[in-house]
Amino acid sequence: MASSHQMYKLMAIAILLISFTLTTLAENAELSSVTQCKSGPQASLCHNNKESKKLKIIAIFSILVASIIGVSLPLFTQGVPALGPDRDLFVIVKALASGVILATGYMHVLPDSFNNLNSPCLPRNPWKKFPFTTFIAMLSALMTLMVDSYAMSWHKKRIFLKSQENVVETLENGSKELERENGTIVEEDANTQLIRHQVIAQVLELGIVVHSVVIGLAMGASDNKCTIRSLIAALCFHQLFEGMGLGGCILQAQYGKKTNWIMVVFFSVTTPLGIVLGMLLQTVYSPASPTALIVVGVLNACSAGLLNYMALVDLLAADFLGPKLQGNMKLQTLAYVAVFLGAGGMSLMAKWA
Repeated sequence: MASSHQMYKLMAIAILLISFTLTTLAENAELSSVTQCKSGPQASLCHNNKESKKLKIIAIFSILVASIIGVSLPLFTQGVPALGPDRDLFVIVKALASGVILATGYMHVLPDSFNNLNSPCLPRNPWKKFPFTTFIAMLSALMTLMVDSYAMSWHKKRIFLKSQENVVETLENGSKELERENGTIVEEDANTQLIRHQVIAQVLELGIVVHSVVIGLAMGASDNKCTIRSLIAALCFHQLFEGMGLGGCILQAQYGKKTNWIMVVFFSVTTPLGIVLGMLLQTVYSPASPTALIVVGVLNACSAGLLNYMALVDLLAADFLGPKLQGNMKLQTLAYVAVFLGAGGMSLMAKWA
């Protein structure tokens, strides 16, 4: 448990270091194209600061409510036996949410990173001469695998050492302890699976939080009421179902109530806080500046790699290749339908957001 928290903190620190490094580099990059990017007619029926501010306030509360409902719903079903993690309905809903998370990475976050890092506002060298988006996303997926792997290795090593001590103690105390020892081994296997769920929940929340802040910042800094209006509905849908996927992972991780609600609050407030931050920085923050494009583009690429890995490996593959779905073809088919519905619905949202 301690190791998974350390890994979680290390990933957050790594992202902050990347952001700081890239900000420093961007400040020293060529800025010749900034004037061209910033210039141009701003007079448009859609650009209205007063109207956009009203819409942003609506967005803050709408997205906050949708986020809270989405991530809390699985936790409220904890006392309902028919909706428990071992039930068919839970598996289908989790598959739907996993499809949403997968489409978020591929259809929203990754294309945004391409747009940021291939912007005409950035100098041709090096941004147009190397596919930075896919390279960073690949590294992010590999780093997520490392976190996953090292956290589990540390825990398994701890379990192995503990089991060795139990074996020695059993031999010393005689065969009367054999039954107790077998029960200990079963308990240790369950603990290993529990730690696995805890690592998944923490790493998944990290990936979601990163791109949620970026989305909120972009909305808060915009004065385009047409864009904001369409984004509100899309982001509410996005946060609702992405929250359900995260909430399911938190439920399976079996944290205490305090940790559960800390994670719920952390997920729920990130996009609204991003919007507020964007509104406060609207006069000084320019989404078209090289600094903003590079930092946001890299963070989006990191988030895309993490989300795609988590959706495919830790959520979809873990469930579909597990004994429950492998032993029930009907349930497996329904789960696939749910995945395609979730991924399809979220992909359709890319038309507006």
